[in-house]
Order: sequence, then structure tokens, then C-alpha cells
Amino acid sequence: MWPGALGAALLLLLVLRAAQSRRGAWPRHAAHRRYTPDWKSLDGRPLPAWYVVLTAKHHEGFTNWPSPVSWNWNSQDLGPHRDLVGELGTALRKRNIRYGLYHSLLEWFHPLYLLDKKNGFKTQYFVSSKTMPELYDLVNRYKPDLIWSDGEWECPDTYWNSTDFLAWLYNDSPVKDQVVVNDRWGQNCSCHHGGFYNCQDKYMPESLPGHKWEMCTSVDKLSWGYRRNMVMANIASEEEIISELVQAVSLGGNYLLNIGPTKDGVIVPIFQERLLAVGKWLSISGEAIYASEPWRVQSDKNTTSVWYTSKGPDVYAILLRWPENGVLYLTSPKTTLTTKVVMLGLEGDLKWSPNPGQGLLISLPQLPPSALPVKFAWALKLTGVK
Repeated sequence: MWPGALGAALLLLLVLRAAQSRRGAWPRHAAHRRYTPDWKSLDGRPLPAWYVVLTAKHHEGFTNWPSPVSWNWNSQDLGPHRDLVGELGTALRKRNIRYGLYHSLLEWFHPLYLLDKKNGFKTQYFVSSKTMPELYDLVNRYKPDLIWSDGEWECPDTYWNSTDFLAWLYNDSPVKDQVVVNDRWGQNCSCHHGGFYNCQDKYMPESLPGHKWEMCTSVDKLSWGYRRNMVMANIASEEEIISELVQAVSLGGNYLLNIGPTKDGVIVPIFQERLLAVGKWLSISGEAIYASEPWRVQSDKNTTSVWYTSKGPDVYAILLRWPENGVLYLTSPKTTLTTKVVMLGLEGDLKWSPNPGQGLLISLPQLPPSALPVKFAWALKLTGVK
């Protein structure tokens, strides 16, 4: 087995939704604004739309491109003898998909990093000769739309020179007008500084955050890479993945779903099946996801587990459990004389009536499960509600 490349690396896929962005749109920033190398200035970048993220380098240091400072430990010199970062970027851009690159700041075994660590990170031999040259090379060579930083936790951002790099990235780099970054730029940064917050792996807030954020999770619950010994009990189900996606969007976040290809770059069938299932669900219910915004209420905590999104005056209620009596009780929407309810994927309005206390009662379609538009997470569109 050859090291690194797509085998040991992460392939972070399938990010869906952007707050206040049309599907496929991407934020552009005022050209006259200058960013200074401090977090107060750097934290104001907007949340991106949808994108694919490839691991350019993980913690073992193997680079998936011919890094000039990773001699004989990269995908051009070893393994496939190919520039994987470059090839995937070309393929994605032909399909008008935004391209992000994951990059680990630290390297577990690099002698210069271990020397800096021994010196209490008072020296920066590794940063000046390895980390920063690689980051500048990635940006100048591949022009990523997003940089997903990781491997920051042992050192403060001052050791990594993070703010200097980000000020260059936003002011003078070839992607200064559109690039965005996450929050892993030093042990003091996660969930405090950055373009969007990851906070921690598989982070899901309990309420609507005040800052843009992303949930990063994996189809294999026990690994970010490929495991030959994985079993079905360790694989997230279609229902689990879609539930997380719905909840993340309702709470104003992005959803980044990880799969680990095999050593020769193959996406195994179970991972393909999960990605295709999410895509199929989105082909019906994507109207409630793409370009949506958080509503004034995020969820109704009842037996049907309903999560809300909104788009302009329209409200979407996505129910994760079908009520036993076929009648859905929504407590939060306030009805008007023009209120209408439809299920995405079905024609015709659904019958509803005001609830004597508050909200409304919706009679769901009396159809066999095979005749419903999706088999899980049914999306209702409510118009004329407050």
C-alpha cells in the first residue's frame, strides 16, 4: 500500500447550503477593504455556498501535490505519480463546483516540528521552512475557494503566523476576492476566530449560533479515512445523515460529509450509496435546503421532530417522524387567510385547520410509503404564515 494520497487522506465531500446565497453563488468581497493581521479584522468573511474539499496534506505530512518542500513524500514522487490536488480541481471547475483544500498545519513526525516542540514552540523552524511555504504554494498554484485548516491544537496562532498569512490571503492573494477559511489556526482560535466555525469534529450547536458555522462529520462513524475492517454497524444510515443535514441547515450551518477512498482512489459502494441517497433526497426536497435561511423558530420539539427553514416569505417544515394518526401538529407557524400547505414532490394542497390553542393541524397524504416522494424527512412548504 502506498502512503498518503487518496488512501490515507480524507476526502471531504458534499457541502450543501449557504446562508443568503443562491445555489452555486459565492460571496465576493469589497475590493477596497484592507485586512490587518489581527482577528478583529479577519473574522468578517462570509459563509461559502457549496463545495468539495480534498485533503491536500494530513498530519503524517504526505502531500497530494508535488510540494516543493516535501521531496519524495508526495503523490508525484510516490504512489500514483500524479498531481491529485490539481487533477481534482480541474475536474470540479469544469462542473462549476467550488474547490476547497484541507491542510494540516502540523506534521507528527517532521524533525523540524519536533525540534520546535522540544523548544516549547519558541522557535519556528518548521513554520518558516515547511508549513507556510506549502500554504502559499497551494494558494498560488491551485487558487482554492476555501482553505480548511487543521492540526493547530498544540500551538497558539502566533507560532503558526496565522494572521499574517490570512491578511495576505484576503488582501493580496490571487483568490482574495472569494476565498474563505475555517477556525483552526491556533489552539486559541477554534470556535472563536475564523471565517466559519467548526468548533470541534461533528459539532452541532443546540441553538442558532451568532456566527456562521459548519458541521463536519463522516459516513464511517469511527474513521475519517478508509478502513478495510469497517462493518455496517459503524456506517451512518441514510436517515442519520439526512437528519443531521436538516438540523444543521435549520440552525444556519453548512454540512460537510466525509468519505475515505481506498488506497487506489476508489469510493467503495456503501459510501457511493449514502452519497447517492442524499442526492436523491435533495432532488425532491432541495427547495427547503438550498439558499434557505434560519426561520424565527428552528424546531418544534414534539413527537414528530420538526425542523424549520425559510426562503423569503415561505416557511419549510421538515418532519423526521411520521405521526401515527397521520395528522401533523405544528405549534410555531401563525396562520392567515391565505395559508397553504404542500408537500414537496407531490401535487396539490394539503388540508389543514387551525389548532384551538396555537399553530395548525395538517392532514398528511393517505398514501402507501412507496407512493410518497421520499421515504424519510418529508418537507412541507407553508405559504401565507407568520
